[in-house]
Amino acid sequence: MTPGPTRRRRLSAEKTRPSVFWPLAAIVVPLVGLIAKIEIEGAENLPEDGAYVLAPNHYSEIDPVIVAAAVWRLGRAPRFMAKESLFRVPVLGAALRATGMIPVARATSGAAAKQAIETAEKLAAQRAGVIVYPEGTLTRDPDMWPMRGKTGAARLALAGGMPLIPMAHWGAERIYPRYGKLSFWPLRKRVRVVIGPALDLDGFTDRAQHPAAQQEATTLVMNHIAELLSGLRGLPAPAERWNPGAHGQTETGRLGRDGDA
Repeated sequence: MTPGPTRRRRLSAEKTRPSVFWPLAAIVVPLVGLIAKIEIEGAENLPEDGAYVLAPNHYSEIDPVIVAAAVWRLGRAPRFMAKESLFRVPVLGAALRATGMIPVARATSGAAAKQAIETAEKLAAQRAGVIVYPEGTLTRDPDMWPMRGKTGAARLALAGGMPLIPMAHWGAERIYPRYGKLSFWPLRKRVRVVIGPALDLDGFTDRAQHPAAQQEATTLVMNHIAELLSGLRGLPAPAERWNPGAHGQTETGRLGRDGDA
């Protein structure tokens, strides 16, 4: 039997309703298209509507732009978590608020849990998705595999009963190497993106506020991200995630990289 045509994705109201994303996308998407040829696998795993938490790997300064362009192409508005202090910066703060970015405060565990619940409720009410880098910053793994994750992405998904979706991408390091310099030539370097199915978090729902459960869910999502990346790179992922603390390294978050929501 000849397979039927692939169903075209339905665009969400986030993309079809006029918003500040429209002029931004009109500028950013064509520019990204000049430097990166983005190929997306697993598009069906990103919900066409409703709230979700998307958890990508992070190994290049430019990969937030790659992730944002891929999410926009699939019909959803790319919202990230961002440090609360950035919202107080003139102009930048206004832009972050206008695009619906989510502020993250450095807080104690109790305050962080309260914030996760409030953020989850807001996302659910708006039927919006959010992109959270569970590593919190660029991976410190020498071979650029995902390192140990922070609990923010899992905590947010558990607090709101939202799908937690692993994502991996590879190729952006040829455009902007980790701690390196931008390289525009040759144009349209190939960047592959794969979105995995939402994780089964049913085993964590009755203890969603327990730190141990949040850490278990975080380990689960990091393992799935590593598995997706392994498929893209054609190499086996390390059995254990790199632990910066064990190697005397620090983990510092910036825009869209604060995993401890």
